[in-house]
Amino acid sequence: MKSSRLHSPWTPWLFLAPFLLSFGAFIAWPAVRSLMLAFEQTYGPKTTAFVGTANLRFLVHDPFLWTAVGNTIVFTLAAVVLQIPAALGLALLLNRSDLRGRRFFRLVFFSPSIVGLAFVAIMFSFMLEKRTGLINASLHHLFPAWNPDFPWLDRYVMPSLILAQLWLSAGFYMVYFLAALQNVPGELLDAAHIDGAGAWQRFWHVTLPEIRPVLNIILLLVVTGSFQLFDLPYLLYNDTAGSGPDNHALTVVTYLFQTGFRSGDLGYASAIGWMLTLVLVGFALIQRRLARAEES
Repeated sequence: MKSSRLHSPWTPWLFLAPFLLSFGAFIAWPAVRSLMLAFEQTYGPKTTAFVGTANLRFLVHDPFLWTAVGNTIVFTLAAVVLQIPAALGLALLLNRSDLRGRRFFRLVFFSPSIVGLAFVAIMFSFMLEKRTGLINASLHHLFPAWNPDFPWLDRYVMPSLILAQLWLSAGFYMVYFLAALQNVPGELLDAAHIDGAGAWQRFWHVTLPEIRPVLNIILLLVVTGSFQLFDLPYLLYNDTAGSGPDNHALTVVTYLFQTGFRSGDLGYASAIGWMLTLVLVGFALIQRRLARAEES
């Protein structure tokens, strides 16, 4: 009798119920509701009107959106070109067994990822500040002709964001590469060395193919994370709601925030969000197919 109760067909659903309720309430229903909002114009519950594909058509002709898309693409390309090689270079250096204090250096390079984006944004805002900032003060001390009022954050908006993100993320991705490098079979490296392969040839023909799966994962993380950039520009340029001078810091997610929570147009903000979702899903599918093609 007890056994039949324990093996009731409702037992699995009983255990799944907490997850299903949480998933439905906090993920499934908000996703469905945001998809519905993408076809509406709404500034609140009492001012909602169905507009069909008007929001989607407006996306194509919105100059601010395309400015945000351009800035986001530039930031993403810079992140791929700088963050991944920097993280891999640090991992290769700190994976050497003859390097003294490598555990300490691993901690040093990984520690920026622990402090979080808010701290990094505040720190870089102080470092790049006019006259009192560490960068301007140091350059003026070393080179008296240097203008201590040089406006880093006003004139070099995107480089400032890229530099801050590089300092924050390189050590984080370094850990992934370190784990991958430590799983490269030493026998393959020794055999290549015996055959006369140099350091670069061993890396290109042995190490890189072995760590390629991890490299593909990191590439996916870097691209998706860069396309969702919001915290850093918003905190660095809080006076312009994250847009920066002449919208040079405006990203897709920042523009979504401004449209939905500053202007109050939740329908158009939802359309932007779903456009970003489709782009990221499309990139993930393409990257997965290319990775499978390489493995086969």
